[in-house]
Amino acid sequence: MKRNFIIYLFLTVLISGLTSYSILSLRRDNGKTYVHTETLPVVHKTNFSAAEFPDFTFAAESAVKAVVHVKVVKRGSPQSNSWLDFFFGYGQPQMPREQIGAGSGVIINPDGHIVTNNHVIEGADEIQVTLENNQMFSAKVVGADPATDIALLKIDAKNLPYITFGNSDALRLGEWVLAIGNPYNLRSTVTAGIVSAKARSMPSMDGEFKIEAFIQTDAAVNSGNSGGALINTRGELVGINTAIASKTGAFTGYSFAVPTTIVKKIVEDIMDFGTVQRAMLGISMRNIDGDLVKEKGLKGTRGVFIAEVLPGGAAEKAGIKESDVLISVNGVDVNSSPAVQEQISRYRPDEKIVVNIIRDGKQKELAVVLKGRDAEGTMAAAEREGVFKLFGADLSDASKDKLEKAGVKWGVEVVRVSSGKFKDTGIGEGYIITHINQLPVRNIRELQMAVQRSRRSLLIEGVYPDGRVIYYGMGL
Repeated sequence: MKRNFIIYLFLTVLISGLTSYSILSLRRDNGKTYVHTETLPVVHKTNFSAAEFPDFTFAAESAVKAVVHVKVVKRGSPQSNSWLDFFFGYGQPQMPREQIGAGSGVIINPDGHIVTNNHVIEGADEIQVTLENNQMFSAKVVGADPATDIALLKIDAKNLPYITFGNSDALRLGEWVLAIGNPYNLRSTVTAGIVSAKARSMPSMDGEFKIEAFIQTDAAVNSGNSGGALINTRGELVGINTAIASKTGAFTGYSFAVPTTIVKKIVEDIMDFGTVQRAMLGISMRNIDGDLVKEKGLKGTRGVFIAEVLPGGAAEKAGIKESDVLISVNGVDVNSSPAVQEQISRYRPDEKIVVNIIRDGKQKELAVVLKGRDAEGTMAAAEREGVFKLFGADLSDASKDKLEKAGVKWGVEVVRVSSGKFKDTGIGEGYIITHINQLPVRNIRELQMAVQRSRRSLLIEGVYPDGRVIYYGMGL
């Protein structure tokens, strides 16, 4: 009897020990926390498993190979020496001084397409891309969009490492993200932070039309990071690092990235159409705050207040009126002007969307057919037989014979002038455009880009077949 009791006691202790070991093993596997009391352990479940503890190794090591260094060379036009040089017998033009800039870029497919910021490559005469493995390539600009500060480059290479697009809409406040770039020419630098805010805008004093719905993070970004990757913990591209908020010019805690919902649309448009197909709703908006609620007698701060409806625009034709409150675009709630811009920027002219508004306290659903931006409408004419129509004129790449006759190396010829801004400005047939706003215009594509960058006026430089160099100024 005594022996049986000892065996029973031994088995009880053994089973109890094995049970405790199994439970503790589950703790390691399932991320459970245990608090031992005087009796039995009490199980408290946490919100995440051990496998989800933040570790950025995979994301960083896979994505860093697809982030490149972008070197930009800008050369000014040759300038004559001062009158003192001529007085003392020196009459040769001075050589242009080179300006060197640098930034980052992200390879988005194995064929060598690279996304960067427009401000990184704007005005570049030469662009050089260095891969993470130190291979160097010359790059050409496929297209650029100043309004979103996105540009697309191409290098002649195959089978490159690249980053896939992620869904920036799925980002949540507080989610970990990584910024990868080349700050201060320190190649392949990785920093980490969290998503601090979404749909942020930044003050702009230059009067340029911009679409801004930035992802704000506290990942360290400095000079040279522009155009680099913002990725999630799965190594997917969720943004292009673009700007910082700083009084010193260096990182002070806030950085901003263009979300991939915008980037992907811009890239697809440039690849498919050669330029951005921008849709416009045709409204002027105000964010709703307490002061506006009192001023307009609104019932809450939900949505965006429509301050003006542009005549003939998409909104007016859909029945949207001044003082309506826009609350959603295609089922996505909007509570700020940048949020509205972000949603509309996903669509092209003539595409149909559904918006929800509040008018006189009642919610209404309206169908809207989006329109193109008027300023870009002049560029919407189709290219045919190598001729591009712009501002009432037919343009084409100047032939080698005509370039040699005019004594220039490149340019776009004005083939025919009809009613329009070109004729009103005085530009005649045969004129070869060599520069727009001091940017070289070697072909139709570069002319399109130069005009697209210019939102107020154009300074056109060129030469007639008889050698006369003429400058024209034209407002947009």
